[in-house]
Amino acid sequence: MKNIAVLASGRGTNLQAIIENVENGTIQANLACVISDREDAKALERARKHNIEAVYIDPGPKKTWLIPEVEQNYIKALNDRDVYLVCLAGFMRVLKKAFLDAFPYRILNIHPALLPSFPGLNVQKKALDYGVKFSGCTVHFVNEVVDGGEIITQAAVPVFDNDTPEILAERILKEEWRIYTEAINIVLSGNYKIEGRRVIKTDNR
Repeated sequence: MKNIAVLASGRGTNLQAIIENVENGTIQANLACVISDREDAKALERARKHNIEAVYIDPGPKKTWLIPEVEQNYIKALNDRDVYLVCLAGFMRVLKKAFLDAFPYRILNIHPALLPSFPGLNVQKKALDYGVKFSGCTVHFVNEVVDGGEIITQAAVPVFDNDTPEILAERILKEEWRIYTEAINIVLSGNYKIEGRRVIKTDNR
């Protein structure tokens, strides 16, 4: 059984779904650790409640990315635990080349919009301001472009006239929990291929 790890900076709602799906066997993997760049992240608290190793690694200077020395600390922590797949769940740092090269096509991220629409932050407000009738969420491979990696799974969510960014975010979150598990299982199985920007399942299930 392969080891996975979750990197999170905040409350860890997607982490909670991953934990529960590992425990009930929906995800056939061992959740080796949860790592955060914030010592007070609720995600670490969630991990400890489930007897999962919770690791805080000082992110160093206040930047949107991890400086090379710190990035190596994260890579070492993952390699020391024989982590195969890295799952970002609200991890608010941009990963650079060294990290990406250490885990090629083995880093996933969940984004609360239908990429390539609305990358970055504050996406529900952007969706409402733009007037879209559907939003949703995307799980994608992580590459050097923020929210720009190949798309593994997506789910569409209707946008209602009385939605606020908060209400829309909560509706999308329920779909995030579902499709992140789906994407993790696809990658762990190895039953997929990448053609251009397309991730294609090869087992037809």
